[in-house]
Amino acid sequence: MNCFSVKNLNLHYGEMHALIDIHFDMKYREITALIGPSGCGKSTFLRTLNRMNDLVEGCRVEGSVRLFDEDIYTMPDVSMLRKRVGMVFQKPNPFPMSVFDNVAYGPRTHGVRSRQELEMIVEKSLRDAAIWDEVKDRLKKPAMSLSGGQQQRLCIARALAVSPEVLLLDEPTSALDPLSTAKIEELLRELRSKYSVVIVTHNMQQAAHISDKTAFFLLGELVEQGDTKELFENPRDERTAEYISVKVSAPQAACAAPVDIPARLAG
Repeated sequence: MNCFSVKNLNLHYGEMHALIDIHFDMKYREITALIGPSGCGKSTFLRTLNRMNDLVEGCRVEGSVRLFDEDIYTMPDVSMLRKRVGMVFQKPNPFPMSVFDNVAYGPRTHGVRSRQELEMIVEKSLRDAAIWDEVKDRLKKPAMSLSGGQQQRLCIARALAVSPEVLLLDEPTSALDPLSTAKIEELLRELRSKYSVVIVTHNMQQAAHISDKTAFFLLGELVEQGDTKELFENPRDERTAEYISVKVSAPQAACAAPVDIPARLAG
């Protein structure tokens, strides 16, 4: 079963053609990794999946994006779409309120008023985000008092609190230390059994280790997609092979010098 079916997707920012003829099916309860150089359209594509691009002036979308056979661009209630398709951003963005109120915010917005029900939702969401044991005695404390890695898992819990079907993550570990990154990666592998996950990442090891499917974007085009193992070990397109070989040959933790991406792969 596909959670998303994307056909003939084109996206323009004014005169800029940012996404070009994208065709892409994503399976239910799998992790799909989106890879490619900066500026290639990965995050733009991710934002089309819950209509975040609607907020960008001059943005025009053509084609079809279907969530379980329902065209999301004909849905009258965008807030309901974003309940079904949650999003976690690159930098942790907890609200300036308590840990409890951060997680309870979405359910309250959607009409949950019972304190008992909210407590159950908050605990379940924090458990699902693998952070309950760390914050169960700090629920009334400001969310901003948590570490960066804890804040990101709190943001994941906040997204899970409204029972989404799909979780979108835009480079969720790029600002985190290796230990926090490992915790997020382990969490995502666990969430796969309950949710569809789509993640943008520049970390090739991360894509290879946690995803079921991988898609390579370049200059607004979806160059290649397929099973992660197959795409990394036997890419069909030479541009995919070149990008992966450049990125893998430069360890993700090495920061001594920038990696030279061939000019034709620059985005």
